[in-house]
Amino acid sequence: MYLTPLQYGLSVVSGVVVGFSLGLIGGGGSILAVPLLLYLVGISSIPNAAHVALGTTALAVGINAYINSYMHLRKKNVAPRVGALFAGVGLIGALLGTYLGHITPGESLLLYFAIAMIVLGVYIGFFRHSASAGSREEVDRVLEAASRCPRLTRRVATIVAASGFLVGLISGYFGIGGGFLIVPALMFSSGLCIARAIGTSLISVGTFGVASGLEYAVYGDTLFLISALYVIGGVAGGYVGTGLAVKAPKKTLQRAYGVIIVLVGIYMIFRVLHL
Repeated sequence: MYLTPLQYGLSVVSGVVVGFSLGLIGGGGSILAVPLLLYLVGISSIPNAAHVALGTTALAVGINAYINSYMHLRKKNVAPRVGALFAGVGLIGALLGTYLGHITPGESLLLYFAIAMIVLGVYIGFFRHSASAGSREEVDRVLEAASRCPRLTRRVATIVAASGFLVGLISGYFGIGGGFLIVPALMFSSGLCIARAIGTSLISVGTFGVASGLEYAVYGDTLFLISALYVIGGVAGGYVGTGLAVKAPKKTLQRAYGVIIVLVGIYMIFRVLHL
């Protein structure tokens, strides 16, 4: 497939935006990857555009997540056994979800994706709570991180596996990293502390994203060069976003970002329905 030099440049810009938002607000930050590829880079008119966008961005988000998971692993913010179990079983769900996404008509898939964006935007902007830096609540979370890292018993392993499959299925179908689902699922299923749940979730985000991207590649729906450009831009944007997140008011940022996601989701619905 032929793309212009401008489109390749816009792919890097899109990667910067995705990486920046991911570094700034965390889970849910990669949800803009698909609409950016469709409407900013401009591949919405090509055959199977919806599936190409999902496969290409899923691969890029997955690779970025693996890079970030290595950083968390070095800081000992990862529970390897829990992460491997969640990601391993979730991989089956992700592959099944990707297949279901592949056989779903493109316009229907984008419509469902847009609805999911609106739901996520409302959640991020108005319901997800985060502690401010230096607050008593943040101190309590740090203490929790040091104390709540339970053992992986048979019962816990069963719940982790079931949660992994379900989240992997959703992640694969929509071609998203699913970090906003994986973190609470890990905390609920295994009792992991918030710090390790975030670090451990990146193993699954990486696994689900790469698996979905490669499965779409088998169907001929992944643009590897665009994925690589997204990754390059994402690393740069993530560095800036992470640095800004420390200084900026988190609640205000999350609300603004949530509103942006909702507006983009509404825009996608108008485009899909040709309104």
